[in-house]
Amino acid sequence: MSRILAVETASEACSVALWHDGQVEALHRDCPRQHAQQLLPMVHEVLNLAGVRLSQLDAIAFGRGPGSFTGLRIAAAATQGLALAHDLPVLPISTLRAMAYTAHQQLYARHVITALDARMDELYWCCWRWEQDHPEALHEERLSAPEALLLDKGEDDDWVLVGSGADYDQRFPPVVQSRIQQQVVTLGPQADAMAVLAAQDLAAGLAVDAAEAMPVYLRDQVTHQRR
Repeated sequence: MSRILAVETASEACSVALWHDGQVEALHRDCPRQHAQQLLPMVHEVLNLAGVRLSQLDAIAFGRGPGSFTGLRIAAAATQGLALAHDLPVLPISTLRAMAYTAHQQLYARHVITALDARMDELYWCCWRWEQDHPEALHEERLSAPEALLLDKGEDDDWVLVGSGADYDQRFPPVVQSRIQQQVVTLGPQADAMAVLAAQDLAAGLAVDAAEAMPVYLRDQVTHQRR
């Protein structure tokens, strides 16, 4: 069985998880603006709990975004440093995808809207449908005003909305609001979900070199496209 370390710092929380022998050992702490100080001690703590050394890992996963610019850089830099030091491949995991996985595990949601507050009156968001053992994105991840959020007309009306972006639900188009059956604003990206998804990605051959452990900001990409 593979052993994969996962780190997540895209929100105000900091989380670390270890996938090993089909089990997940995880730590999760709310520590706004303390990610840089908390992350590596949490990595060593979760490895010690599992009795695993960094040299015994098969890969390192990290929350590649979208999310907090500073948080994403911290996770990417830590991942690159550890992966280069121990010659390990890297698995970049979408924060929105991880949230969709958690929504299914905790809420049994089949259709999920994951939305994070992107500041500047915008949201990072994506719509997902559960397929067997993973969430399948119905479109590319997007950055937009809440009023621009759309749902696929061909899907059922059993949508669950999760993430800090749920605070903007009253600004969604009325047709979208009417199709949302449940919302959980406190559900954010977590390393335990990323560890499970990373195990799937590693088995699928999706690991990359440490040098490719780059954050995905979305805002920079959209700004570049508009020029």
